[in-house]
Amino acid sequence: MSDPWVLLHSFPVDRRMWSAQCEALAARGHTAVALDLPGFGAAPRMTREPPSLDGYVDAVLSSLDALAFERVTLVGLSLGGYVALRLAGRAPGRLGSLVLADTRAAADSPEARAGRVLNQGLVRSRGPAALIEKMLPHLLAPEAPESLRATLRAWASEQSPEGITDALLAMRDRGDATAALGAIRCPTLLLVGARDAITPPAEHAAMGAAIAGSRVEVIEGAGHLSNLERPDAFNDALLRWSARP
Repeated sequence: MSDPWVLLHSFPVDRRMWSAQCEALAARGHTAVALDLPGFGAAPRMTREPPSLDGYVDAVLSSLDALAFERVTLVGLSLGGYVALRLAGRAPGRLGSLVLADTRAAADSPEARAGRVLNQGLVRSRGPAALIEKMLPHLLAPEAPESLRATLRAWASEQSPEGITDALLAMRDRGDATAALGAIRCPTLLLVGARDAITPPAEHAAMGAAIAGSRVEVIEGAGHLSNLERPDAFNDALLRWSARP
């Protein structure tokens, strides 16, 4: 029996972003569970102070234990990918395989770190709705449908300001994981939108070159949230991965 799939969402939304993927995997007989990271969706805020990626990893490992999942295929997109990489370093034995989507191993640049601080102030003064409005042009390809933009606005606006500001701090202060890529031993798939302006295909190609035996696939026509913009292509990539010898 194949390992269950566990999916970790991007910032600043929650597990609902994975509904199409969970449905597609379940239709092929896989167990698929999307988790809310601490402070998002129905999950309580993390208890680590200051907030960190390790706080998210703690919560994911606790969820795996509660679900009695000894080993999983772990999927992480953007923020979820940062968490998945950290978990791969801390608990490699829990991973049967790894899918990293629209993410990066490198730490924030000084400019990006400054932007996280500005975004914390924006959320505290004007709320999550103001942040998602600022982010939308960077998250999606220009021709993405307005219905998807509206969905993202709704999801982001429903998140707690505290959960969002915790995540901004954790992302700002995360370390550079590039040197750890060579230690990943489980089969690894990297997916990226061809039009991802935040974590572009070239970064995924470099990560793939550092992870022995990995596969890199580009989702044509998609921006940073490739699973939402091109769900059929993203799902096909996951299902091909699940069927590999």
